[in-house]
Amino acid sequence: MKKILVPIDFSNNSKNALQVAAQIAAQFQAKLEILHVNLASIYSAPFAEYASASGFAAEDGQYDEAAGSELERIKMDLISQPGFNRLDVSIRVEEGYLHSSVRNVANEDDVDLVVMGTKGASGMTEFVVGSNTEKVIRTAPCPVLAVPEQVKEFSPKMVLMPSTLKNDQAGAFRTLAGLDKAYDFQVKVLYLNNPSGLATDGSAEALKNRFAEAAGLKKTDVIITSGTLFEDNAILVAADMCNADLIVMATHQRQGLSHWLFGSITEDTVNHSHIPVLAVPTGWKA
Repeated sequence: MKKILVPIDFSNNSKNALQVAAQIAAQFQAKLEILHVNLASIYSAPFAEYASASGFAAEDGQYDEAAGSELERIKMDLISQPGFNRLDVSIRVEEGYLHSSVRNVANEDDVDLVVMGTKGASGMTEFVVGSNTEKVIRTAPCPVLAVPEQVKEFSPKMVLMPSTLKNDQAGAFRTLAGLDKAYDFQVKVLYLNNPSGLATDGSAEALKNRFAEAAGLKKTDVIITSGTLFEDNAILVAADMCNADLIVMATHQRQGLSHWLFGSITEDTVNHSHIPVLAVPTGWKA
């Protein structure tokens, strides 16, 4: 892991995610990029015909300058902390939608991991709008670590990995193996509802072993469950039962009608989890 991106909106939630990202960056000696996205421009554009365009430009310029100054202050505060003084930290201000800005910056700067604070979403907000973290997970070109506000440290010892044990899961196994080199954790692979139609003769265990061995994961076993309609809830229950402090999931990043019809188990899990969730795009080449 060489570069970590942290979107920050100056809330306590995003500042907490920055602390977690700094811990990971220090562990991997990775570069850390702090991104603030100015959302004002996307809301001011429809009203440009009623006001001076130059006035909007001036306001945007002042905002970006102030945001840049605040990011610089946050950076200096961060590197003054014990353990973070050697971090290579850069700052960046962009304009637009958060998820598209994160995607563009991640592509431009060859980012390996996005770390975001999340408060989740529930009820009609979850159904109609979703959370910013959901949208980033759906569109990011790299893995996204969603960090609940109450989580202050990242040092996983027990990881739950829900998996279909299909070929598109290989990237998630490789990503997990990369983390394992730094943290040396135990992995529980959760196999729900038999999506691959495996026989009940140890086939799931054998397939898990094939993925784990190919990725270089050593301390793994498999939990097999079946017959649940609410897979996100089953994942969270399993995480609690095995005292997991991290959930890792491959995501197909469904968008448009496909997302509306079928949703995303990963996003649902992120919205309701009290521990960090790492979402790995199925096309990610770890």
